[in-house]
Amino acid sequence: MNLTQIERVKKITKEDFYNNYVKKQKPVVVEQLINDWPAFSKWDLNYIKAVAGDKIVPLYDDRPVSHKEGFNEAHKKMKMADYIDLLQSKPTNYRIFLYNLMKEVPLLKLDFKWPDIGLRLIRQLPMLFFGGENSKVFMHYDIDYSNILHFHFHGKKRCVIFPQSETPFMYKVPHALIAREDIDFDNPDYEKWPALKNAKGFVCDLSHGEMLYMPEGYWHYMKYLTPGFSMSLRAFPRNAMNLSKAVYNIFIMRHYDVFMRKWKGQEWIDYKNAQAVIRTNKKFSKYLP
Repeated sequence: MNLTQIERVKKITKEDFYNNYVKKQKPVVVEQLINDWPAFSKWDLNYIKAVAGDKIVPLYDDRPVSHKEGFNEAHKKMKMADYIDLLQSKPTNYRIFLYNLMKEVPLLKLDFKWPDIGLRLIRQLPMLFFGGENSKVFMHYDIDYSNILHFHFHGKKRCVIFPQSETPFMYKVPHALIAREDIDFDNPDYEKWPALKNAKGFVCDLSHGEMLYMPEGYWHYMKYLTPGFSMSLRAFPRNAMNLSKAVYNIFIMRHYDVFMRKWKGQEWIDYKNAQAVIRTNKKFSKYLP
């Protein structure tokens, strides 16, 4: 794909981060932002197993969206200790997604600090994300268009991201926040998905302790190159248009989609997937010579 390596810096001041990346809505990887956090030296899969092994956690795999499932409904549940054993024993598609582990294990709150980096972060407990080797998070963008600080722990994770300007080429599913789930973003079939050739994005591989800044509304596809986990901190969108889109997504779009799934069932899912191709091809045709 047409991807540029995300700029990297070892350290950064609050002023430089705000002026060069937040104001310009430009992604960046900061390699040494959290070296003074206890989490930097403590957080790995074995530590999480030790402090949270008895917690029952929700798991998700890569099956397509189904009308039979609720919004973000888990596909399976398992003890954290058993899940980490699974991660460390073999590749698995099971992931933990948007999990508030710190609510279950308050001890973890002592291990991180709210960074003073030029964003007014939402002071709710951070969400954690876990995945096994080669597990993938489908291409999507977040419902609230937040600016995201994404910190990775244990192993390596690949992040492929696109700004909202590339949405006309992404085969976006209408009334949803995802691209067509049958697109392989590791090796896209351009004969089947020709518009993707025009999409210009960014890529990076995150290692333990590194932070990726994703500007508001960025599409993102994540692949765990090794077993590991990540934590996200968020800040509300600064752009008024993006904020209005976030309000629409949360209070109207999401509920409309849930209603239509219940009413139309699989017919609604199939309709949306078909419309993703029809609408993208129509927009894409404007860029053809």
